[in-house]
Amino acid sequence: MNRLLLSVVALVALSACCQGHPDIDFPFGRIVNGESSDIESHPYQVSIQTTKGSHFCGGSLISSDTILTAAHCMQSYAASELQVRLGSTSRSSGGEVVSVRAFKYHEGYNSKLMVNDVAIMKLSTPVRQTTKIRAIELADSAPVSGTDAVVTGWGTTCFLFCSSPDSLLEVVVQLLHYKDCASDTYSYGSDSILETMVCASGEKKDACQGDSGGPLVANGKQVGVVSWGSGCAWTGYPGVYADVSALKSWIEATSESL
Repeated sequence: MNRLLLSVVALVALSACCQGHPDIDFPFGRIVNGESSDIESHPYQVSIQTTKGSHFCGGSLISSDTILTAAHCMQSYAASELQVRLGSTSRSSGGEVVSVRAFKYHEGYNSKLMVNDVAIMKLSTPVRQTTKIRAIELADSAPVSGTDAVVTGWGTTCFLFCSSPDSLLEVVVQLLHYKDCASDTYSYGSDSILETMVCASGEKKDACQGDSGGPLVANGKQVGVVSWGSGCAWTGYPGVYADVSALKSWIEATSESL
C-alpha cells in the first residue's frame, strides 16, 4: 500500500481487515511515545508540504538548497505543487517557506519491496544556514546494532485515529543492522529486509504516519530515512528506514546533477 494518507473509511476497513495480521506492511512512515522537541535541536528537520500548506512528509536539509526525503513521498506530486518549511518547530507557522524547483527519486525505487526509498528535492532558492536551519552530514557507514539514534517529525502519535501534532516530536530508538532486523528475532523475514535498509526499534517507540522521509540520526550524522513498517511501534516489527550510507553515492550524485 503506497499511500501517505488514508480516508477515515479506508482506515476503518484497514483496521478490520488487518486484525490478527501484523505482517501487513504500511509504507508511509511511522512518532509514537515521543517527547516534545524544538528545531534548534534538530535544525536539519523540514516539513514537506503542498503549496496549500498541508504537511504530508518530513525531510532533511543536506545542503543549502537540497532536501533528502523518501521516494514514496514523491509519487503523487509535481514540483510546482510542493513547498518546504524550514527553521520552525511548528509545521504550520514560522521559519521559512521555500518552493521546490525540482525533485528526483531513485530509479531503483520499488513500491512493493520498498527498496531504494530515497529522493532528492531542490529548493527554488538556497537558504541561509542559522541556528534553526542547518544541513546535516550523511553517514558513511551504518552504525552497529544497539546504537542510539533519534528520529523526529510531525507524524501521528499512534497508528489509527490519532491527529498529527503541530509541534515537532522526537523519539530515541536503537539501530538494527539489516541482517539483525531480518533475523528470526523479528517478524519481517529476510525477503522483506534488504541491504539498502536499516531498522530501528524502541520499547513502544516508533515513527508513524506523516513522519515518512524524515531523518534518523546517530552520532550527529543522518543514518536513515523514514520509510515503512508494519503498524507503529508494534512488538516484533521495528521501523524500517532507507540506509543512507548504502545509498550515499546516489544521493550525492543526484544532488549535484539535479
